[in-house]
Amino acid sequence: MTERRLFPLAALAAALCLGGCSLMPTYERPAAPVAAQWPTATPAVTGTAAADLAWQDFFADATLRQLIATALANNRDLRVAVLNIEQARAQLGIRRADQFPTVNAQATGSRTPTSSGGIASAYAAGLAVTAYEIDFFGRVASLKEQALAQYLATQEGSATAQISLISTVAQGWLGLLADEELLAVSRQTLATRSDSLRLIQLRFDNGASSALELRQGESLMEGARVALAQQQRQRALDENALVLLLGQALPAEARAQLATQRLAQLGWAELPAGLPSDLLTRRPDVRQAESLLIASNANIGAARAAFFPRIALTAGAGSASSALSGLFKDGSWGFTLAPQLVLPLFDAGRNQAGLDAARAGRDIAVAQYEKAIQAAFREVADALAGRDTLAEQLRAQLAQTQAETGRMALTELRYQNGAASLLDQLDAQRSLFAAQQAVVQTRLAYLQNQVLLYKALGGGAPQSAH
Repeated sequence: MTERRLFPLAALAAALCLGGCSLMPTYERPAAPVAAQWPTATPAVTGTAAADLAWQDFFADATLRQLIATALANNRDLRVAVLNIEQARAQLGIRRADQFPTVNAQATGSRTPTSSGGIASAYAAGLAVTAYEIDFFGRVASLKEQALAQYLATQEGSATAQISLISTVAQGWLGLLADEELLAVSRQTLATRSDSLRLIQLRFDNGASSALELRQGESLMEGARVALAQQQRQRALDENALVLLLGQALPAEARAQLATQRLAQLGWAELPAGLPSDLLTRRPDVRQAESLLIASNANIGAARAAFFPRIALTAGAGSASSALSGLFKDGSWGFTLAPQLVLPLFDAGRNQAGLDAARAGRDIAVAQYEKAIQAAFREVADALAGRDTLAEQLRAQLAQTQAETGRMALTELRYQNGAASLLDQLDAQRSLFAAQQAVVQTRLAYLQNQVLLYKALGGGAPQSAH
């Protein structure tokens, strides 16, 4: 009798132990396939890390902050990314519910003719649990872990989308400001060359200038018109791109600001680069790739569990009677318990193929995770290289423009006194125009590079994502 009593207890203990069993591989983060230091020596910069610096604090310009806030509220791509989070959260809820039995209220009734000419009636009502899987080998738990990791990945994907949107809006606004400056330079140059051409035409009509000088003046004026038309087109395209990001027309306040604001008035504090290993915890796209890797790892556990028996339980409790009025009376109560065990014997290699596919999926996720790290490393390294070289290039470009301005003034003076030819004057005009354009373009590249570095270091993500 003692052995008979101990046997059910031992079986129950064994079942509980199996219930805690998981065939999911232990997750280990792969080693980062990048160097421990940045490829170029960077100056020591102190300050708040980009990932801890809110975009409202990094971008000091009020108009730009308004545009970014508008884009965050209206942009459709970001809206889709947020809705993907809701969808993944719902899928996680489904997987969590699979770990618990579903209890349904059930009522049935039938009336069947008998061979004797009568009517046989049967009625039943109660609660039922249908095909609840007892997760001895962790299949359902692995699927729940997979859904959880995918949910976290969608959260990081939304943070990545926000970072990208903030960066793109900032770069778009800087591009519009540069377009306005280039248009102003082109209009001024066109006016100057038109005045010069009128003087050349007058001198030519009076025999004081050659046909070569006249054609040279005409060429320079038409070149200024070509540049003006190109920049007008680029200005329209850049505004259209920014409007798409904003999800609405460019606000009147921002449009008015374009006429008065200059790129030289903008600037942001330099950011500390930190170490490449910081990208693993700071960049949402890297965290997203790791979450997808964890999901693939959990999927292996579910694929392994398919080789083991699957135990399902169907149960019910309620009242049954041959008369509807007899339901729920004393003596009509009962219960049913129908466990089912399914052990795969032959499936033509389906389970093995599923496991192979899961392992291949994990290997793919590892490669994608490593690629995400390498891409992040390159983005930061590129931005750091640009931070130093573009600053030096801008200083040299400003000095060159100042020299060209002085050269233009001296050439004009020499030309008026007959010490320089008209071609010398036209060449000075052309060089000054090119230098003025280069200053605007270099300053634009410098400011956009600062935005890229902020983005590459994980700046602009929702604070709750850190």
